[in-house]
Amino acid sequence: MIEFIVVGAVIVVLAVWVVVTYNRLVGRRNRVEEAWSGIDVQLQRRADLVPNLVETVRGYAGHERETFEQVTLARSGLTAATGPEAAGIADEKLSGALKQLFAVAEAYPDLKASTHFLALQADLVAIEEELSFARKFHNAVVQDLNTSIQRIPTVFVARPLGFEEREYFQAGIGDRTVPTVDLDR
Repeated sequence: MIEFIVVGAVIVVLAVWVVVTYNRLVGRRNRVEEAWSGIDVQLQRRADLVPNLVETVRGYAGHERETFEQVTLARSGLTAATGPEAAGIADEKLSGALKQLFAVAEAYPDLKASTHFLALQADLVAIEEELSFARKFHNAVVQDLNTSIQRIPTVFVARPLGFEEREYFQAGIGDRTVPTVDLDR
């Protein structure tokens, strides 16, 4: 009789532990989704700002067609991207294209003095800062989830119940290099 009580108590404790562990993992997975949503919102805000920047620069430097096309294509790629990996690659392309756009803008003093251009540039800087914070938050909660999934004894609950590690949102190679712009085209 005592053996049944002990076995029953062990089963109850184990079941409670599995439920608590599962609920904790669900909470962490939901935080990762929320964090990704924050990045997605900032990426969309930046993508929405790009056409205004392009049109403003185009008004002063209309002959820079290739640069404008690169920015437009990169923006399209970003708005179509899904998930951290695809968005990271698309974000890298858009960042590089925007760097080229601003390098072109440097060659036009009237453009650099335009209040409309300066306001758009300030908006972009603010969005970039918010995007940076969103990336940091996302990567922190991804690390928390991934660490939880990998630790023993949680791994014995996480894997069978379908919890998988998530991707970090990382800066691409293009974010670490200075773009080259040839204004002699």
